[in-house]
Amino acid sequence: MNTLLLVDGHSIAFRAFYALRAESFRTANGRYTNAVYGFTSTLLKILADHKPTHVAVAFDLPGGTFRTRRYPEYKGGRAKTPEEFIGQIELIQETLDVLGIRWLTVNDFEADDIIATLATKGRAADMRVYIASGDKDSFQLVGEQCSVLYPMPRSEMQELDPVGIVRKTGVSPEQYSDLAALVGESADNLPGVPGVGPKTAAKWIKEYGDLVGILAHADEIKGKAGESLRSHIGQVQTNRELNHLVTDLPIGEDLSEFLPRGVDRQAVHELFDTLDFTGLRTRVLQELPARDGDDSHMSDSLDLAVELSERGFDAWLTAHRGDDYGVYVESGTAGALIAVAGHDNEVWCAESEELGEDDAQALTYWLRDGDADKTFHDSKRARHILATALNAEICGVVADTLLQAYLLYPDQREYDLEDLVLRHLGSDFGERADSDLFSLEGARRDGAIRAAAVRPLSDALGNMLAQRGEDGDLKRLELGVAELLFRMEQTGIAVDEPYLESLHIDFDARVETAARVAYEAIGHEVNLSSPKQLQTVLFDELRLPPTRKTKSGYTTNADALAELAAKIALREDDQAVAGQTFLAALLEHRDAIKLRQSVEGLQRSIADDGRVHTTYQQAVAATGRLSSTEPNLQNIHARTEEGRQIREAFIPEAPYVGLLTADYSQIEMRLMASLSGDSALIDAFRQGADLHTYVASRVFGVPESEIVAEQRSKIKAMSYGLAYGLSAFGLSRQLHIDVAEAQGLMDDYFSRFGKVRAYLDSLVERARRDGYTETILGRRRYLPELSSTNRQVRETAERMALNAPIQGSAADVIKLAMVSVARNLDRERLTSRILLQVHDELVLEIAPGERECVQEIVREAMEGAVALDVPLSVGFGYGENWRAAAH
Repeated sequence: MNTLLLVDGHSIAFRAFYALRAESFRTANGRYTNAVYGFTSTLLKILADHKPTHVAVAFDLPGGTFRTRRYPEYKGGRAKTPEEFIGQIELIQETLDVLGIRWLTVNDFEADDIIATLATKGRAADMRVYIASGDKDSFQLVGEQCSVLYPMPRSEMQELDPVGIVRKTGVSPEQYSDLAALVGESADNLPGVPGVGPKTAAKWIKEYGDLVGILAHADEIKGKAGESLRSHIGQVQTNRELNHLVTDLPIGEDLSEFLPRGVDRQAVHELFDTLDFTGLRTRVLQELPARDGDDSHMSDSLDLAVELSERGFDAWLTAHRGDDYGVYVESGTAGALIAVAGHDNEVWCAESEELGEDDAQALTYWLRDGDADKTFHDSKRARHILATALNAEICGVVADTLLQAYLLYPDQREYDLEDLVLRHLGSDFGERADSDLFSLEGARRDGAIRAAAVRPLSDALGNMLAQRGEDGDLKRLELGVAELLFRMEQTGIAVDEPYLESLHIDFDARVETAARVAYEAIGHEVNLSSPKQLQTVLFDELRLPPTRKTKSGYTTNADALAELAAKIALREDDQAVAGQTFLAALLEHRDAIKLRQSVEGLQRSIADDGRVHTTYQQAVAATGRLSSTEPNLQNIHARTEEGRQIREAFIPEAPYVGLLTADYSQIEMRLMASLSGDSALIDAFRQGADLHTYVASRVFGVPESEIVAEQRSKIKAMSYGLAYGLSAFGLSRQLHIDVAEAQGLMDDYFSRFGKVRAYLDSLVERARRDGYTETILGRRRYLPELSSTNRQVRETAERMALNAPIQGSAADVIKLAMVSVARNLDRERLTSRILLQVHDELVLEIAPGERECVQEIVREAMEGAVALDVPLSVGFGYGENWRAAAH
């Protein structure tokens, strides 16, 4: 018997939306995807559980239907669609398209009517029918061959057959619409008979047979319930008319159109890349069949049958001399698990702690051999593991599949090896029993399979990069960056622990003082970290103007509180004065807590060697920028006094004598001038003028000598804002000026620097045409959202199209420079070393007698990283700590 699955698209999507926290499912481009993820995950589970032969998903159309014409109040009063949900139905429909599953709408009718029609035709064709819906109107469709799959908490689906409907509602499926007519349906804004609940309605139906019988005997029904029924017969009849589902729409004449067409694998990859779905992608590709012939994007399917070698490493290596090697490294129960694969898929695999002296020596020598070409997945991580387990250095890394995938899919958040192999080679790592993963033999075989997969995967990724015009420069750059980042992470940076502790004491005192001032302002203590208690204080006790309304009350975030403080700043009544004092203390308390937490995080991060070892994330930011984590040393800003105080804790460690900082000056502005070809900006840089004063002079039409600090600050904010895709609204908020004034600033700027506007406009136009942006080195960022019908999503993508080429080019430049600096320090056999990269700044630890030589090496590398129409300028600082080294 064939099985037909019918899904109420909006119903399941809304259930998914409310079941999954929206903020946890937000792409790098700001698009919410919780409903898409939840819907797709639910659909996969239903497909696995019920294995339908035919599938159709029905959706409502915006606007009214024949029911709203009949009863204008129908579905009236519903809450406004949440902003986070808007656009997700279209994404679900796009997902269904790539999954090969038919979805449909019918003008003037609801999804319920589509489902009712198809369910009727399915039963007539002797099909088993399942209806996945959270709408109780679907209960009336249940019969011998038709069940409803009703959503329950924790993603469970309750299967309701006729007996289940009786148990749940007290009436049979055929009688359910009569019951609903009597009790009403709040979701559809259909009021029931006052005082008549489901139990009373079910009792009447049992006694009189159906609604017709009840209304025929309405005069006989006693009490207030009977009186209420007689007073609302018209509404009951309207309810019954509206909740009856249409079963004869002109659709589904040929049910074969609902046979799933199979997954368009390449389209799934492209769509799920934009949605940041990784694990769900793997489920889709493993659980659903591919569309016929859908293998054009793959290399020949990879044979992952491997042979675990029983030879020692030296003997294995002799048999595979000259191969390009695939290497997989993982932390194991006994040191490191190391697997090395040759071309014939014979894999040598062992744990480092079990290696004999000969094998350990041969392996260490081979790892250090720069002529032995090695391919890894995440070579930086492998370097750390092998350095710890074997004190081994790795040379000869010619490819890293994680970095190759990052260059291909820069907006993806994760680059799982298994997912990439499934995507590009059409193979998976096979079913593995849970016990295998915890056995040595199982771990070795798993490692061997991964080692055998990385080299063919690298070939496939490399071919795709070449087809997109990547000639290998970016690959080589990222490999060099990975090696340097490993060295920087291993080295770490020394910390003055006593000073850091004194800083912690100071910040802790600020927290306590701010709390005391806040309590005195309102006359009692309150939990300053509790939004609920703050709402009571601010809006009930102090009666301050309300902030923006949220689901949990009025917002108490920092921006809202700052705006609130500005609103009451000029008031002099007692409540306003108390409010001003309380708000100032509250904001200070929050700032002091953040500072204290920053210091505490650094203290926890100090390793046994007295140094902090951050981890640099190389494959996270789509623009190519590096990010620092555990702890984040890139967010200790020199712009604030507190940031400078924290920087003072970072010091050189003997025998090193100082820290050198090297910072690009206005690199984004220099790139914008060069890339736009604007002669006025180019001349300013070539003449060494103060850029922001120069620009302010042209925008405001006064001599440079008359430009005041406020004018320069506005122009500086706007200039950098343009490089980051800032809108007039965003600029107005940043500068606390009217949107009209902000727009006027931008218009005046563009009237003087016309080529900048033409360049920025061309970035968006080119990205919309090509689907991606490019940096000066050809690093691409794909922006399919530029064609979105959702205005908010489209405008976000447009800002990214403005931002990515400039910010990404700046990232390319600093990467080129830092790799060059490290290479030249090694070439000159200097001991000084790079410790940190903070976007446009490098921090180096200087050995005795090397400062001048190192500074010249850094200057040459940074200023000569790329050839632009304007000179790259680098500022230097030197001192006994990071703060003192500011320039």
